[in-house]
Amino acid sequence: MSGGGNNVTISMPGPGWGPGWQMLWPPSFSSFQLDIVGFLAILGEGSVTANAQISALSSLSLLPRLMPAPQALLLPTRPATLEPTTKATVSGVFNGNGKDHIYHVAGILLSKADEMPAFSVRCVKISKNTRTPKRSPSWSDRAFRGQSTKSGAKENTQTTSEPSVKANAVGPMAYVTLLGFTLSVILFTISIVFGDGMSLVATLSLSLLSTLTGVGNSWRLELPKRNAGFAPPGDTVIKWANGRYLVIRCDEDVARALFFAPERIDYLIPSAAIYRLISLVGTLMLMLGVIALANARLELQFAWGGAYIIINALYWIAAAMPPRLHWDLSCYDVEEQGIVGGNANENFTEALWKAIMLTKSTDWVVNGNAAPRTDAWKEWLHQARDRAQTAEAYKSILEKPLWPGKALDKGVSWGVREKWDAKEAWDHIIKAQAADAV
Repeated sequence: MSGGGNNVTISMPGPGWGPGWQMLWPPSFSSFQLDIVGFLAILGEGSVTANAQISALSSLSLLPRLMPAPQALLLPTRPATLEPTTKATVSGVFNGNGKDHIYHVAGILLSKADEMPAFSVRCVKISKNTRTPKRSPSWSDRAFRGQSTKSGAKENTQTTSEPSVKANAVGPMAYVTLLGFTLSVILFTISIVFGDGMSLVATLSLSLLSTLTGVGNSWRLELPKRNAGFAPPGDTVIKWANGRYLVIRCDEDVARALFFAPERIDYLIPSAAIYRLISLVGTLMLMLGVIALANARLELQFAWGGAYIIINALYWIAAAMPPRLHWDLSCYDVEEQGIVGGNANENFTEALWKAIMLTKSTDWVVNGNAAPRTDAWKEWLHQARDRAQTAEAYKSILEKPLWPGKALDKGVSWGVREKWDAKEAWDHIIKAQAADAV
């Protein structure tokens, strides 16, 4: 049945769903109803927020473009630091520092650690990349990678700076952003060709909204730097809940920048009041765009619907990609060092022993609560520390390293001169204490 301006036709099945039933479709193109297409503009918050910060690090975020769920970027407040990537116990071997999470940049740099099985132990050396000379940030550094010239001026009035953490200039979000800009240009053009004023208003409002959110959220990354002066080695141990360890050999500058001092976000608009005003204007622009889109011609609504389906799918794909593809961390060199006897272990005791052997210390074990505080464990830790002092580095070829480095044939593996069975030593201590208690 139909009536008035309603183009919907309802088909009622015949008796017993017999010959009287039929499947009906809209009789003509003009019978389609797409008033709900405006809702497509606000769908996809999860895929937008997944890479919101790395997108805002690039100046491409200032391009007027089509993007899904812009309201996800119109929050009352902005984060002051990057979100930590995972929960883990991070302990400084010599400096006594400790954290219960891995900071964002370090988590991206060491993301391959997620492939480590339970009770496995690995060792890596992290150092600043000295092969790339100091230079002034190029145009592509500023436009695509989010590198600022201000950091060098703050430190020493020089215009050159060391290689730093940047957004990937050719990362997935760069292509998605450029495609969103292309879709806006196409919608703007066909709105003029079809003479649809409401579609034109929607195009301008929703495209410029992305520029507005880009201005409000644009930022530069500031990694903390240590004050000049003597500092102990920055060697660090990361312990996960499933008993795996990653030992990092590095200097104090690298340890502070990656593990123990949070990354600082330097916003283009530092004022919270101005940012809230930007969010208010952006919210009004979003409502205006959705209302205008609902009143666009049917042909244009089909084009908008297709555009939002495409851009939503691409944002979802970009969000599903490994986070390391979005970052340029070439300023750090990561090279794995092997362990005599292999990385895999059968139990917690063997894994802890290899981590102690690599560090030649048990202070971090106590400070990070890596082992129970009992007399038996105190005795075992004492023996492990003494045995670890004989650990030496041997030239070797690493098998299946997660961080291969530059020269696989010049690898280094660590081991003790005389093999020590950590589990057997632990069992002996337990039996001795049990015998004394009788």
